[in-house]
Amino acid sequence: MLLAIDVGNTNTVFALHDGERSIAEWRCSTSGQRTADEYFVWLQKLMEFTDLQPRITDVVISSVVPQVVFNLRVLSDRYFNTRPLVVGKPEVKLGVPVRVDPTTHVGADRLVNTVGAHDRYGGNLIIVDFGTATTFDVVAEDGAYVGGVISPGVNLSLRALHDAAAALPHIDVTRPENVIGTNTVACMQSGVYWGYIGLIEGICNRIRAERGVPMKVVGTGGLSTLFAQGTDILETVDTDLTIHGLVLINRINTDKN
Repeated sequence: MLLAIDVGNTNTVFALHDGERSIAEWRCSTSGQRTADEYFVWLQKLMEFTDLQPRITDVVISSVVPQVVFNLRVLSDRYFNTRPLVVGKPEVKLGVPVRVDPTTHVGADRLVNTVGAHDRYGGNLIIVDFGTATTFDVVAEDGAYVGGVISPGVNLSLRALHDAAAALPHIDVTRPENVIGTNTVACMQSGVYWGYIGLIEGICNRIRAERGVPMKVVGTGGLSTLFAQGTDILETVDTDLTIHGLVLINRINTDKN
């Protein structure tokens, strides 16, 4: 049984995969202070609650928070008796080329999404990931990662707006009925939602024009379903994309077909 771990800036996802399908998926807040023992107790209780008693033989990790990786390595070594694969390490094969400027570090999550998306949708893709940052990743026809765009995430923008303007409240991200708001909350919701729709459409169209070829746009991340309601440019929403990419990378590196 594979344990795939996706560490984001805000949340960490743990997914059990039997080689054919995901068996269970849990998430916790990302914290560099959480120990291997705390992770294990938390996971053990969740597995007991869902009546699972898996024998974990493989662990693969994607992390954009380097200080979290050490304790996840300890978790894997101590409790599952296996050395984890950590995406981004030189010895971990991706199965696709990475064509960016020399010495450039590409986030592990972006590489994993590239692997997963190319497997499911082929090449010439734009992957829009709605996370702490909103990222746009460009996948060439042969599956190569060739660069992208990073912009502030939706919730990050909301927090900055509230912090910088004391009179503006915290709000939830939702699709407003009208573009023109008639109260403060409605105005903020419209600005965030339709503002990000404009961002998504504008950047994707510019990437397509720059590449000069037809490109499919795939949305992923927690808010992808919500924003897909407001635009046709997100042709596919795949919230399981990162876990799928991790499963493939584990398969490539362990020769398990």
